[in-house]
This record gives sequence, C-alpha cells and structure tokens, in this order.
Amino acid sequence: MKGEILSIGTELLMGELTDTNSSYIASQVPALGITIQRMSQVGDHLKDLTEAFAQALQRSEIVFSTGGLGPTQDDLTREAISAALGEEMKVDPVLLEDLKGWFRYRGAKMPPRNEKQATLIPSAASIPNNQGTAPGWWVEKDGKMIIAMPGPPGEMTNIWTSQVAPKLKGRVKGQVIITRNIKTTDLAEADVAERVAKYCETENPYLGIYAKHDGIHLRIIGRGSTEEEARELIRPVEEGIIAVMGHHVWGYDDDTPEGAVATALTEKGLTLATMESCTGGLLASNITDVPGSSKYFRGGIVTYSNQAKVASGVPAEIIEVHGAISQETAEAMANAARQRLDADIGIGITGVAGPSELEGKAVGTVFACISVDQRVKNLALRLPPRRAVVKHRSVTTALVELCRLLNEL
Repeated sequence: MKGEILSIGTELLMGELTDTNSSYIASQVPALGITIQRMSQVGDHLKDLTEAFAQALQRSEIVFSTGGLGPTQDDLTREAISAALGEEMKVDPVLLEDLKGWFRYRGAKMPPRNEKQATLIPSAASIPNNQGTAPGWWVEKDGKMIIAMPGPPGEMTNIWTSQVAPKLKGRVKGQVIITRNIKTTDLAEADVAERVAKYCETENPYLGIYAKHDGIHLRIIGRGSTEEEARELIRPVEEGIIAVMGHHVWGYDDDTPEGAVATALTEKGLTLATMESCTGGLLASNITDVPGSSKYFRGGIVTYSNQAKVASGVPAEIIEVHGAISQETAEAMANAARQRLDADIGIGITGVAGPSELEGKAVGTVFACISVDQRVKNLALRLPPRRAVVKHRSVTTALVELCRLLNEL
C-alpha cells in the first residue's frame, strides 16, 4: 500500500518547530506493509490544505496527517478534509460530551471555540485521544483512507501506538517490510562500511549505514509476503553483522544508551552519580529520562567553574597541576561524585564545548572517567568542534562505555 504524510502548521514552514512526527510515522509503517512515497509540510491555509489532501488522495491509498486539530481559527485540518471529500462537518453529541467531561475533570468550563473538536463528517470516525482535547479522525471513502492525528508529538505517538497501529495491522495485504537496526560505536562510518561491505550487495534484504549522534547505525530492511518471511531474510545478515562488529555493537532498534544503563544497573543492584562540566547537566538529564531512574541514580552535580569543582570535592591541586581539562580532573570528578552522593559508580566529564579553545585545548577535547570502587575507565575524546555535538557525543559515549563496564563486572 502506498502512503503519504502531511505535516500541518505554519510554524513548521517558519522553522519554529521541527517535524519529528513524519519520521516517526515513516519508521512505523513499513512493518504494516505501507510504503511512504511522499512527505509534505503545509501551512494553515484552507485552500492549500484542501488541495494537499485532494492531491495526496489521488497519488496514495492512505494519507497520514498530523497537526491542525486544535480549537483555534487556524486549525483547519478537519475543514480541509471535509472540503476535499465534499462532506459536511457536524457536531457529534457523544464527542461533545466527552470533550466537556475533559474540561470538567480539570475544573474548567469548555470554551465555545473547542466545540469544533467534536465534529465529524459521514466518512469519519473519531480516534480517541486521552492526552489532549483533540481527537483524531479515521476517514475511509472510495477505497482511500485518511488518518488525521494531533500535532504534539506526545499525543500523536500515544494515539499511534494505542489506536492507529493496532487497527492498521492486518488491514494491508501483500508485501510486509521488516527492519532491524543495529547500533555500533567507536568506529568511523567508513570503517563500519568496510566491515559489512558484503552485506550491502543485495536489494532484499537491503542494508543502510547511517551516522547518528550515538554511533553508526546499520539498518537491515527485509521484504516478504509475510512477517515471518521478511524476518527470515534479515536473520542471516543480522547474525553476520554482529559477528564482524563484535563488541562495537551496543544496542538494537529502539535501545538508548540511558535505557541500557538502566537495565544493567537495575540487574546488578548498583547506584550511579555524576559530575559534569562541559555537558552542563545533559548527562543527568538523559539518565533521568528513563522512568524509575530514582532507584539507581543518586544525583548529578554540574560544576561549570573550577570553584564549583573544588567545592564539590575535586582537589584544587589536581586542577592547578593538570588543568580543569584533563584526564586527572575527570577522574577526580568521578570519584568525588561517587563519594559525595554515596553511589557505587561515579562518572566525571570535563572538556571544551566551544566556541573557543580552553587551557590550550582545542574545541572538542573531552575527558571522561567512570569510577567503580578501585577500578577506573578513562576516556579521551576528540570530537567535531560543534558545541551541540560535543555535548551529546560526550554523554552518549560515557553511557555506552558504562554499559560495557557493567557487562564486565
């Protein structure tokens, strides 16, 4: 089945928001037998939106849209679908009562403007949204489908996983596409490509190589008449890649470094504390993105100045002799974090995020240390001289290396 994605909102065209919804949907639909052939961004103009839906329906069998389902005058997705299909919108009494109940639950009276969120056309059914006031629309007419979802990524993904994907599964007949993502670290893209070159010679399964902030990803795409057939095509390629990549593989599919750390720390019953400088709290933020992280994460200290480092337990003489940007200081930070916060493991990160060099060290110079009892693992990184890259790569590398260390314990 051929599909198309419309991301709706003038804020997207002005660069005020980044469209993450399209990439999410595109990553989910292959397993459902849907091939995305076009993605578009459309502003909040009724004429443009109506034309976009009409043209998409001519090209594709299923159209996914996100955004434009709010209560304001520039939320026009419903009106555009109605116009494209030549159907009239009417308020649905059941939806209206549900919407009023949402506001009553929050101790508020529903503004009259929100009534438009309770409308439907004859070809549409409501897609419940338990995280917001905007239900989606599931539209089927003349063998074509439109699935309209809210724009906020949290609401969209919740509707997708709880409502849309289960309903779509099994609806599409024919080819099924399955993907497997293998995540690696410590190697450049060219090195990875050389190691897996022989697996890049076929179209089915197809192997793609992608540079990401957490390393090099290898995506295997298999196409078959059934899910089992597609997985069987992928299996030997996956096994071969794992064999040649060895310890450079750190995760698969939706795995994240912080998620892998959470699993390892929980299984071993260990606790973690951090002290970071150039990453400005990003390490602690990523760790606490995992629900339940309070069970193993004792806390994080951001020591952005030398005075803060000393006040947090880093010996002043270490900074005086070796500098704040040094392996010795990173190790002292890791030990101080572990001791101050009474944790089993400490991580220290110090470096130069830019835009200028510091202590004679180039932008992208980072030192990190993982401290466990009498054992330490030191990391010296030379990263691309871009502030955001330095911060994210430093955090990712520290977490991946912590996973490796935990697996060795």
